[in-house]
Amino acid sequence: MKIPSIAQIREADTYTIQNEPISSIDLMERAASLCAKKIMHLFDNQTSVVMLCGMGNNGGDGLAMARILWQHDYTCEVYVVKHSQRFSEDCAINLERLKQSHAEHIHEINQEADIPCFHSDLIVDAILGSGLNKAVTNSLLCALFKQINQSAAFVFSVDIPSGFFAEKPMDPSACCVKADFVFSFQFPKLAFLFPENYVYVGEWEVGDIGLHPDMVHQIETPFYYVEEKDIQSMMKPRHKFSHKGHFGHAFIIAGSKGMMGAAVLAAKACLRSGAGIVEMHIPEAGYQIMQTCVNEALCSCDEHKDIVSHIQHDKLLKATAIAVGPGLGRHPDTANALNHLIKNVHIPLVIDADAINCIAENKTWLEFIPPNSIFTPHPKEFERLVGKTRNSFERLNLQREFSNKYQCIIVLKGAHSCVSMPDGKVFFNSSGNPGMASGGSGDVLTGIITGLLAQGYHPTEAAVMGVYLHGKAGDMALSIRSVSGLLASDIIEALSGIS
Repeated sequence: MKIPSIAQIREADTYTIQNEPISSIDLMERAASLCAKKIMHLFDNQTSVVMLCGMGNNGGDGLAMARILWQHDYTCEVYVVKHSQRFSEDCAINLERLKQSHAEHIHEINQEADIPCFHSDLIVDAILGSGLNKAVTNSLLCALFKQINQSAAFVFSVDIPSGFFAEKPMDPSACCVKADFVFSFQFPKLAFLFPENYVYVGEWEVGDIGLHPDMVHQIETPFYYVEEKDIQSMMKPRHKFSHKGHFGHAFIIAGSKGMMGAAVLAAKACLRSGAGIVEMHIPEAGYQIMQTCVNEALCSCDEHKDIVSHIQHDKLLKATAIAVGPGLGRHPDTANALNHLIKNVHIPLVIDADAINCIAENKTWLEFIPPNSIFTPHPKEFERLVGKTRNSFERLNLQREFSNKYQCIIVLKGAHSCVSMPDGKVFFNSSGNPGMASGGSGDVLTGIITGLLAQGYHPTEAAVMGVYLHGKAGDMALSIRSVSGLLASDIIEALSGIS
């Protein structure tokens, strides 16, 4: 799914009105019906509803929603917030329609004294839309937002929380509604995907309001939101006469004394993701652990007992995919081995954990990274690699610049893991859950991506697919585990259930 700019969404609205064709008021009705249907799915008609409507098209959506909810026996009190000089045309039409049937339930908020204490179960925020480009300073709106945020009601925002910026950072002191749920029309907003904005956005969902498919197809954007249908279209079928040689030879360099669990998890995940052969290069001390825990993996022992210090070049020649980092440690001899690896391989690497940390301490090595290599940092590792940032927009820009400069792929791990490509495109993930925030989950991701690379998927496909399948397996594991009890090994086991 594309993540266009607000300006592009407006163009799509206009194109749809002109070319479907459909009147703007009927397109508003379509959006309002979809949003009202979502409310009816979440709340029964015993729920008391307060509808707060501004004077623009967002307010028009809210007024139409109130009318639809009344038709389904919901009780709504509607407050029209007079924050501007005039109503938009479609908002005025919907206000008149609502007055014809429920005028006694429509109230005005003209000044701060008109703001009630909200005791309803549900507040629907339809005050300001997505076109906001400067902070709200209107004292009436700020007082209203404060009252909403202090209420005990569930806050449902229409398209975007009022006062929220879709395309630039929020000032934490800014006047803004803090929603529990946002129903976004047609597309997600870029800012929804960043962790610091969860306090404003809460959970969110996209509703397809039927914007013209020709215009949706024409929209050009570097930002995408990955859904299951996207992944299914990438997957290669296995043929009847396939054998293990058709699915590649993955070579994973991992582990150190006390950190062999990371190597085990990466190996198991690589196997579960479909690699034909998985070979582990590990310290000698980890040999029995690996052979006992992962019967299906080949084992190559380093000459050093406790760390990885040397990698035989002939081992690398057999590999169709190479990963390095899980549980590796940062011993100087390990760093030297990594440096040698980077300068002597010519296929994309998967670089994780301490391998990233070693490179962060030796940034000149970046010039030798094979094109289309995949880095899989968590936010702190990424910070060591590129430097500190003040917000997610700044971090996203640095991530894209890094991917372009070094012609590599960055998988920045998080709730919506962000995958940046050398050509500037960015893919945000839709799968996964908070239970995956536990030790070893990143090692599993490295194994999955490596397994996909070994099978012949292009690095861009392996990164996007790997992140999605990792999250999907986490979601499947959660069906039999609790959020707090989910383990990395549960994710691996669930991988076998993905078809």
